[in-house]
Amino acid sequence: MAEEELAEAKAGEQDADGRPDGEQPAGDQGSEEQAAPSRPIDRARAALKRTPARASRARLSRPMAESVRDYTASISYDKRLAPYDVAGSIAHAMMLAKQGIISRSEGRQIVAGLRRIADEIERGTFYFRDEYEDVHLNVEARLVEIVGDVGGKLHTARSRNDQTALDMRLFTKDAIKDTLNGLNDLRGRILDKAEAHIDVVMPGYTHLQRGQPVLLSHHLLAYSEMFERDTERFRDALRRTDVMPLGSGALAGAPYPLDRPYVARRLSFSKLSNNSIDAVSDRDFVIEYHAAASLAMMHLSRLSEELILWSTEEFGFASFDDAYATGSSMMPQKKNPDVAELARGRTGRVYGNLTAALTMMKALPLAYNRDLQEDKEPLFNTVDILTSSLRVIGEALARLDFATDHMQEVAERGYALATDVADYLVRKGVPFREAHGIVGELVQHAIGEGLSLAELSLEDYRSFSEKFDEDVREIDVRSAIAARNAVGSTALSAVAEELEAAKKRFSAGIEKLSWKRR
Repeated sequence: MAEEELAEAKAGEQDADGRPDGEQPAGDQGSEEQAAPSRPIDRARAALKRTPARASRARLSRPMAESVRDYTASISYDKRLAPYDVAGSIAHAMMLAKQGIISRSEGRQIVAGLRRIADEIERGTFYFRDEYEDVHLNVEARLVEIVGDVGGKLHTARSRNDQTALDMRLFTKDAIKDTLNGLNDLRGRILDKAEAHIDVVMPGYTHLQRGQPVLLSHHLLAYSEMFERDTERFRDALRRTDVMPLGSGALAGAPYPLDRPYVARRLSFSKLSNNSIDAVSDRDFVIEYHAAASLAMMHLSRLSEELILWSTEEFGFASFDDAYATGSSMMPQKKNPDVAELARGRTGRVYGNLTAALTMMKALPLAYNRDLQEDKEPLFNTVDILTSSLRVIGEALARLDFATDHMQEVAERGYALATDVADYLVRKGVPFREAHGIVGELVQHAIGEGLSLAELSLEDYRSFSEKFDEDVREIDVRSAIAARNAVGSTALSAVAEELEAAKKRFSAGIEKLSWKRR
């Protein structure tokens, strides 16, 4: 999140006007302090009489119905935004004091109170009260308890509309950075696994039927490509998330001499929002996270599905480490790939969260509407699912044991070399469509005889085409793989180049991300 403000919230390094603690700003010696009750219980009682929740209902003649209060409250989940809310409030208070909108003395009191709240939140001692419907009111009410009425000045030139937009952007920026770290960890494990199995042969599949022999490293690098694209999508989403909306007010801005660039710098934003109406009602950045996460989870689900299949006795290609498998409550022999199954299953929840966010936004008139309260739970859920899935699938993959000899044995069975036999005829001058038909009939004959292609005699071959010579029997999985040596293909030389290029891109990406690591 906003690193500078978090540091200040914890350490109290600067006063509200940006000066080191203890240094008196010029022209502030005559500022009067707010009188406040001296006993904590008196301060709390006084605070309850002037809560921001009550102030927001001054226009209304009757108290809120209990059912409405329960229905509209979001504190049960938006309290997750508390550190971001405090960081944004510190930057806002410092700007108010810097601009003379509040006095420097008032700014120092407010910032000191907010730092105390940040410490309580970090230590887990902050008490979130249900009577304050959201995280913003909880923080402000606690601030008033700590510093008295001066705490009510924090909300000057600010609406909960731009405040929650700020909190959500700060949270999403952090979520993207955590996701990028998770993606990079997984990509690194895939590259390591591919390098360790660079020359292992396995059957390649189409329609879940054996198609052609490939290298296991080539197969794994296909997932490296997928997760690299995911990384690029999240980096791109971060650029559009990195926009500071505070100062937009409820929808039209604020009639004060705000220094929005100052706040943006303190919160580590690279850009300011251009339009206040859009700033308070925009949730594109939330939807972009969901969309990128849906693609990443789809890729994780595909990987998980293959690990599930490969770990069955029917395939027998891989075995999960016992630490990443589960047993059965009834069948003592079972070793289940539950982590992969859960990643596959939770992908549907991430898709659902994307649909929920899109549906929430599809008919909203400008500017802010309470519907936007519903952006939080789905986002939190998607972030938690994706980051935990990246971590656990990466760990399980790193400890996965491949049955390499069995993989090659399966690749050599059956008729996976049929395309290579057809290519043999093409090199003899037979048009490919004709060669395809000849080999199709040859395979049908072999199946009828219960033989593999390797078990057919030269006479069997020549009965279908006089173009076949003894060298057709030299075709095997290794020669088939080596023949496919164009860029991006499965020959060892091509895969080695592919792996080296992927490692270079990976290292370059890690360097670009290093400044974002927490």
